[in-house]
Amino acid sequence: MTDNQRITVFYDGACPLCDREISFYRRQKGADGIAWLDVSLSKANHVAPYLPKELALKKFHVQEKDGRVISGAEAFASLWTALPAFRFIGRVARTQPLLWILEKLYRQFLKIRPRLQSLIKDRQAEEANSLPPWLIRDLRSDHAGETGAVAIYRGILAVTKNAEVRSFAASHLKTERQHLALIEIVLPPQEKSTLLPLWRAAGFLTGALPAMFGNAAVYRTIDAVETFVDDHYAIQIKRLSEDERFSEIRCLLKRCRTDEIRHRDDAQNRLNNTSGVFSGIWCWLVDAGSAFAVMMARRL
Repeated sequence: MTDNQRITVFYDGACPLCDREISFYRRQKGADGIAWLDVSLSKANHVAPYLPKELALKKFHVQEKDGRVISGAEAFASLWTALPAFRFIGRVARTQPLLWILEKLYRQFLKIRPRLQSLIKDRQAEEANSLPPWLIRDLRSDHAGETGAVAIYRGILAVTKNAEVRSFAASHLKTERQHLALIEIVLPPQEKSTLLPLWRAAGFLTGALPAMFGNAAVYRTIDAVETFVDDHYAIQIKRLSEDERFSEIRCLLKRCRTDEIRHRDDAQNRLNNTSGVFSGIWCWLVDAGSAFAVMMARRL
């Protein structure tokens, strides 16, 4: 079918109302027999003979097969007639006095169109800035984890008297507090885990208990915790790399992960190669407990 054998629809693709409506029509059977022209993309002053771009943006226009350009309600009736599913409605709409009534209604719509456009654009901006549920769950688990990490180092400092361990814990505590503050910036307050008191208590015990058994127990605990956290953040960062909308959050998590790896390496460098049965059991419990905490924090 050549262009002179089909109608041409002129629409404003920059208008969210128009774009949604035209998208609906273009999905209908018979839409491939219509020429669709997004006026907002045109660089010409006239998009058709005797049809200035400025006018086409203000009002809906259709160029019929004979070259005649019509607008308003009559243009909609022409479009409906060209689509099999709306053909009967289009033919009825072209009859008087119905066409006159529809034109009056369309002109009233044009008066409120700018306000409707503004409302939809505001809604779209809110939707674009809102976080999807899966990301909220991830960030909630991160916030719970950093809350627990702060508590771990507080637990260590509450028990140990060893200067080396205290320096180690104080240094990493400062970093974990920074992580917690960063995540609180992007996670809506109402989305925080309802189990934060539990994560604080569990974290404190995870730090305090090994501190009772000496330096090595503390370092092995931190090694186990940070190994888990490294994997946890790596999974999230990979998922975020697929969506550029959240590049800032991805960079934030990459920063946190880099610090956690440094914490892990620091703990490993302070350890000797010996590891007892009880140490292995404890580290397994720490890993299992961390996995359970993530699972729960994503839900509550």
